[in-house]
Amino acid sequence: MKITGIITTLNESKNIEACIRSLQRVCDEVIVTDSCSTDNTVELAEKAGARVFVHPYIGDGPQKNLPLKHAKNDWVLSLDADERLTDELVAAIQQLDLEHTPFDGFAIRRRNYIGDRWVKACNWYPDWLVRLYRKDKLRFLDRKQHAFVPEKNTQRLKADIIHYRYKNYDSLFSKPERNYSSRGAKILYLQGKKANAFSPFLHGLAAFISNYLFRGGILGGLDGYVLSRAVAHNSFLKYAKLLEFQRDKSVREAEDWEAVW
Repeated sequence: MKITGIITTLNESKNIEACIRSLQRVCDEVIVTDSCSTDNTVELAEKAGARVFVHPYIGDGPQKNLPLKHAKNDWVLSLDADERLTDELVAAIQQLDLEHTPFDGFAIRRRNYIGDRWVKACNWYPDWLVRLYRKDKLRFLDRKQHAFVPEKNTQRLKADIIHYRYKNYDSLFSKPERNYSSRGAKILYLQGKKANAFSPFLHGLAAFISNYLFRGGILGGLDGYVLSRAVAHNSFLKYAKLLEFQRDKSVREAEDWEAVW
């Protein structure tokens, strides 16, 4: 059974070729949906043999579902540009009888890395995600942030995707500041959510306690502690920015609400 690989990108020139090569190990077709990159991501993707479609970013789930209408195969395998298939996963996929399987999708474990370090703390492993699925049965939820394919009539494959999630501690903190906390604050504001002066501190503290104590960050040494701090930092900023939107008209008016994502 043939598989279409799908990738969504924005300025991924450093990752896109390796990601495409990884998918080509099990896919006869790779489709890249690019969110108007300003680097040479599109050129590199086409050179590597992918079909490329450019579309302004419309949110995590909707963007990942865009290439489904272009896929020539019933089964699709979704990766982010900074993810790779392991040898074990390639072998597991090649052994599947996708034409006769009773399942609509397969969940795969994801190994998350900071630099070259495989981090398991804070529920970062096994981190099950449905990434191989029938396009007529399953798709990413229509969510603007942190979308996923639901585990409905799926089976878990005991093999891994490698995710080079953060380069170092600096990117662990700067990435949430630059993207996730602002997106999250805008989503909450548009939903009519309210924050008060205590909200940033309470949510930040709750996020740290949850990740460090209950999700095993304390067992992850320095990586677990720093990761818990980063998650708390992001949560604090999200509610601080929400409060700022509520209180400061000039901040709201300066924001481009048509380009939330």
